[in-house]
Amino acid sequence: MDFTIRKMEEKDRAEVLSMMREFYTSDAVFTNGSDEIFENDFNHCIQNSPYLEGYVFEDKDYILGYGMIAKSFSTEFGKPCIWFEDLYLKQEFRGKGIIPKFMQFIENTHRDAVFRLEVEQENAHACYIYKKLGFEKLPYSEMIKR
Repeated sequence: MDFTIRKMEEKDRAEVLSMMREFYTSDAVFTNGSDEIFENDFNHCIQNSPYLEGYVFEDKDYILGYGMIAKSFSTEFGKPCIWFEDLYLKQEFRGKGIIPKFMQFIENTHRDAVFRLEVEQENAHACYIYKKLGFEKLPYSEMIKR
C-alpha cells in the first residue's frame, strides 16, 4: 500500500483524538485513558517534546492511522531507547503492512537505539507480527506507580 508517514500537526487533532479514544477502549491496551491524557499526549507530539513524537499515516490527505514513540535511555543496553507506544490503524487498513513500514521508518531514523514495545498477550495477531519483525519477549514483568 502506498502511503505517507509524517509528523502530527495541529490540523490532525480531531482525527487523532478520535482514533485515540477508539484505541484506548480496545482490547489492545490495558488502560482506558481519558480525554485529558489524550489531549496532553497530542500536545506533546506537536510541540517538539524531547520525549514524545507523533506520526500519522496518510494517503492523499486521508489519515489511515497514527503512531507515537517515546524516547528514553536504556542503561541495560547502554544506548537510547525508543518505545513504540500507540500503534493504531483504522479497521479497513489493518493487515496492509503499514505498521511494519512505520517501524522500519523509525528504526532507520534512530539507528543507534534499542526498540521496545508493550503488547497484551491476548493480542495474538500483534504478538505474531512483532515477533516476525524481530522483537522478542522479555523474561520480566513491568511495574508502575502513579
